[in-house]
Amino acid sequence: MKIGFNEGTTFESATLEENLEYCEKYGYDYIEIRSIDQLKDYLTRHSLADLKQYFDSHQIKPLSLNALCFFNNRTKEDEKAVITEFKEYLEICRAIECEYICAVPSNLDDTEKGKTLVPEVNESCVRVLTELSDLAKPYGVKIAVEFIGIPENTVNTFEQAYEIVRTIDRDNVGLVYDTFQFTGMNSNLANVTKEAADKIFIFHINDVDDYPVGQMRDTDRCYPGEGIIDLQVHLAKMKELNYDFVASVELFRPEYYQMNPEEVIKKAKETTDAVIAKYY
Repeated sequence: MKIGFNEGTTFESATLEENLEYCEKYGYDYIEIRSIDQLKDYLTRHSLADLKQYFDSHQIKPLSLNALCFFNNRTKEDEKAVITEFKEYLEICRAIECEYICAVPSNLDDTEKGKTLVPEVNESCVRVLTELSDLAKPYGVKIAVEFIGIPENTVNTFEQAYEIVRTIDRDNVGLVYDTFQFTGMNSNLANVTKEAADKIFIFHINDVDDYPVGQMRDTDRCYPGEGIIDLQVHLAKMKELNYDFVASVELFRPEYYQMNPEEVIKKAKETTDAVIAKYY
């Protein structure tokens, strides 16, 4: 199992350059680049060619762009903007040889209607993701859909997200399996079958403080092994399903943003290594 680092873990405390330096130093294999802010900041000082050269000359490689946010159930104008943004991301992926773009379903506040029936949500997701799949195919890019385990998101369980990608049935549309998102709305491990596993593109590892289902938020995330998620159960499931690509650590804890980012990146690697050692 390779180890990845998601820039959300330090996005308030470090630049992309610093994240790359520290991730390389502490032996990460992949980085998930925050295209919504960290990459934009980087490009005020450097070019995509510079970034490609860095990856070519170092161990660490790009795993994904994070993220195409709030793509479903939008107004026509908003949806058009989402498609334009996705096309820009495809060009970035081509320039730096990045295989995945993470796509995040809409929160209710970003949708056209607000509270929306599940069939309408799923229909919109299938329609938009199918269009994105068509656009991505010539680039060899895959779309990793990350359900968000909070009540205010339109796709908030593994079961719902898998039903969407199963309906689309494209080789380049799959899922992000995030242990926080899975726990947040009490997704069911029984639904992570061998068939579903074929659609798991990226595994996000993290932990969370002990709040009730539906009350956990990104800011409650913590280092793997320091919260209440039974990570051994999730890792055993990944092992059972022969998933051995990458575990990417993604944290958004405000206290970590106040710390030295090098120390956060170092500890995130150490805690992730310790948790997965039993299985990989």
